[in-house]
Amino acid sequence: MKWTNRKLIRTAFPLAAIVLLIPWPIAYVYGSDVAAAGQAIQIQAADAVAAPTWTVFGNAIGGVKPGHIYQEDVTGINTDVLVTLYLTNSSDLVHNYRYVILKVGVYIETDNGGWEKASRIDGEPIQDTFITMRNCEVKFVLVGLARYRITIDGGSFYSFPAPHEGSLSPQFYLTVDRT
Repeated sequence: MKWTNRKLIRTAFPLAAIVLLIPWPIAYVYGSDVAAAGQAIQIQAADAVAAPTWTVFGNAIGGVKPGHIYQEDVTGINTDVLVTLYLTNSSDLVHNYRYVILKVGVYIETDNGGWEKASRIDGEPIQDTFITMRNCEVKFVLVGLARYRITIDGGSFYSFPAPHEGSLSPQFYLTVDRT
């Protein structure tokens, strides 16, 4: 069988596209400990196994399997804290997706070590909050003296037919500041 350039391209391009579109876990930027008057805010990125995932292939509409991305410990802080989650690579994502919509959840650790949905300072539940390629940050004011988990509770995406250079996975950066 004689290979021509056309046959090689028809065979190689779909294989390259499949390899580039294998589901990758969401990438993270690690936070660091911040000392303030002897009290520390600790931010820890979740393990890759706990991360939200999805499968991407050309021209697909799909959903996101929930997972957590960060855990912050503000048990040493007796004031409210402002938590900001940033999507840092929307300029890369725009080349591979028509849209990415991710539902962000905030959970507080219970006395028995479990996790439940966190409430706002006034006791009202935190409304559904979404981070997208267009709206690249979300903010929450949370009560100190607790441990929190930031999660992706679901979402959806619509990918372009062929991959482009750049990351296919969202990358996040988290800050926690005293209010």
